[in-house]
Amino acid sequence: MQFDDDADLDTSEVQDVRGSRIPGGRATVGGGIAGLIALLLGLFFGVGPDQLGLTDDGGDEPAASSSSLAQVQQSCRTGKDANAREDCRTVAVVNSVQDYWRQEFPRRGGRYAPAPTVFFSGRVGTACGAASSAVGPFYCPGDRKVYLDLGFFDELRTKFGSSGGPFAQAYVVAHEYGHHVQNLMGTLSRSQDGRTGENSNAVRVELQADCYAGVWAHNATRTPDESGKPVITKLTDADIRDGLDAAAAVGDDRIQQRYQGRVTPESWTHGSAKQRQDWFYQGFRTGDMAQCNTFR
Repeated sequence: MQFDDDADLDTSEVQDVRGSRIPGGRATVGGGIAGLIALLLGLFFGVGPDQLGLTDDGGDEPAASSSSLAQVQQSCRTGKDANAREDCRTVAVVNSVQDYWRQEFPRRGGRYAPAPTVFFSGRVGTACGAASSAVGPFYCPGDRKVYLDLGFFDELRTKFGSSGGPFAQAYVVAHEYGHHVQNLMGTLSRSQDGRTGENSNAVRVELQADCYAGVWAHNATRTPDESGKPVITKLTDADIRDGLDAAAAVGDDRIQQRYQGRVTPESWTHGSAKQRQDWFYQGFRTGDMAQCNTFR
């Protein structure tokens, strides 16, 4: 995965609150068996901590840490920085993903509303409730923001057995923006009917977000930024394999087998490893969001 060294990064699309404190409360996962279940569900990315039984101490949003924000603004200026630093790489991916959807929506008669990504560490307050890093990356429809603790990328490799790599991280980001696209289109709410299982709407919403991530990947090296050139100049077959491997690593069946020793399809909320791979590849192969109808 390669970025244009001369591309200008737009750090305004990222809010960096790493190291800041949440005012007015704490973010916790409930204790006992309920906490364990929430943790198991939250150990891979999805939609909003409100769906994971997390405590909401008022939903206060943390004030941005001026030092860390300045660090990102000063350090993540060009594609060259993205090729050298993980946080800058994530900024570049956010830029590329939003460049794509910003251009795709008008082609379909719509208008894309940008969503910032919030870098946090430890815990964070959101419009969906307070959350700890244990829930993994997530999208909050209440404030239309993606939340990401960059430490999750290490866990994706060490705890979930993903091969890792820069594009595995890009897949995670693109998946969350898939939820933002669903929110703008009015389909995200279909996951909130309280049902679980391999054929549930919760699973179908997650698989569609995987497919949308694949659609972006198909178009990434052809999507220009404001300068008229793509931020991402190269994606290899190995990159796509890393993305597929990451998708499989966070399949419900893989996680259940790892953490509870058995697979229970009736409790699935995100889909199996094979489903997640298949739908990501469907999006990547076609490059067409119309081919991502997981609700058929």
